[in-house]
Amino acid sequence: MLYVVTGPPAAGKSSWIEAHAKATDVVIDLDRITSALTGPGAPQWSQHPLHLRVAHRARYAAMDEAFQLLDQLDVYLIHTMPSAKHMAKYKRLKARIVVVDPGEAIVMQRIEAMRDTAMRRVAARWYNARRNAPREAMPQTSRAW
Repeated sequence: MLYVVTGPPAAGKSSWIEAHAKATDVVIDLDRITSALTGPGAPQWSQHPLHLRVAHRARYAAMDEAFQLLDQLDVYLIHTMPSAKHMAKYKRLKARIVVVDPGEAIVMQRIEAMRDTAMRRVAARWYNARRNAPREAMPQTSRAW
């Protein structure tokens, strides 16, 4: 099974995965990948553009490989703001979409305390996209009233 965990920065996506994934599952988390690819002493949530460039390549390679193994293991993928194209792919793969959102005020507090302040823009973009998203249509009635 593929679990796509989405939400703003500092929402608790990694914590949600830690509470649900098993040691035998695959976890694809850009923060963890970036951390693994940077040198000693690098910040835990490195956002350096060159580090991210390398980490994104590694992430996409991991995704491609893991998606081929969904019949053999569970995959947890953190994808903060998946595009429509990615969402279509996840739907084809029968993914379970998990949204982790403790609320904008809490997210902004966590970013202030633990993350690079540039993450405030990413969080604001995430919340704005959700506010501006069209509401899903109401289900149709089963009979004429």
